[in-house]
Amino acid sequence: MKTKILLFTILILSNLTLTAQRRVLNMPDIPGYVTLKCDFHMHTVFSDGLVWPTVRVGEAWRDGLDALAITDHIEYQPWKEYIPTDHNAAWKIAKPVADAYNLILVHGAEITRSMPPGHLNALFIEDADSLDKPDFMQVIEAAIKQGAFIQYNHPGWKAQQPDGLPRLYPVHLELIAKGWLHGIEYFNEFETYRNATVMEMCREHKLAVMGNSDIHDVISETYVAPANAHRPVTLVFAKERTMESLKEAMFAGRTAVWYGDSLAGFEQFTGPLFRAAVKAGKPYRDDGKNIFFEIRNNSDLPMMLTDGPEGAPSELTLPANSITRVRADRRYLKQSLAYNVSNIVTGSGTVLRTEIAVALE
Repeated sequence: MKTKILLFTILILSNLTLTAQRRVLNMPDIPGYVTLKCDFHMHTVFSDGLVWPTVRVGEAWRDGLDALAITDHIEYQPWKEYIPTDHNAAWKIAKPVADAYNLILVHGAEITRSMPPGHLNALFIEDADSLDKPDFMQVIEAAIKQGAFIQYNHPGWKAQQPDGLPRLYPVHLELIAKGWLHGIEYFNEFETYRNATVMEMCREHKLAVMGNSDIHDVISETYVAPANAHRPVTLVFAKERTMESLKEAMFAGRTAVWYGDSLAGFEQFTGPLFRAAVKAGKPYRDDGKNIFFEIRNNSDLPMMLTDGPEGAPSELTLPANSITRVRADRRYLKQSLAYNVSNIVTGSGTVLRTEIAVALE
């Protein structure tokens, strides 16, 4: 009987997807990898969220995601008077629905402690109940034995870090030394740590740069255009669109964070992503002094170019999914135009420096 009910539920949800509108998040693949759009931090009624687990799956499908993780708190269960504590419940409820939606559902949980160590997500786990232990290090060890990717959440959250400045405490450095910490959130909900040190922490310790919604409410009522056109996502550059490839890429640190009209990530990933999105065509006019050509931005991310070279526009805005006409000196038939991309952050106080070559054929 239970099997029949489950199949009926999946059938209904599958039929609903035929009429629902799924957004296409246009972010190109880079050479050798597919670009997966992911949110690895969200909550349901099984901790302090306000929605049922299947709602999170439906939201993720409509928002154009490839992968998601429901990470309900282990230690914080405010609705336990009404909902029995089962740390695996959200996963068990959401998994068949995610399969029906063709989404990768990562089994996760949030380890919730005061600072330090603060809050950490354990991703790719097998059993969240095994993480319900009083000793913090034993909890992390239990997650690691399951093959978990451990993410340090919202390190500059003022409720736990009043000065808003992320830092690594001795307990975090111990986790890093053991190989038990794998990523840090650079962006959480509406907070960015651009002027802090998260990027440098990740660079120094070879950790993945992460960004997630940490959603508790209904996603469509939290991220509303034009101020917030989409939820923040972690871009993962994976070999394939599979759970195994997703996990391998995250442990390898092949990630970037897309939030609003900005991107944050190391140059080895953001550089190829820019070059995959932005292409200059061949000149359509040449007056003997200047050439006239078009630059196409084939992504949902507007590109804010600054500090341009002599004989070309000093600044260019390439709107999302657009074509921009450009005039430049004829010298750029033989050399590339160099720009800073002011909305692609590559480190603490640094942005992507890139070149655009005019096509000759």
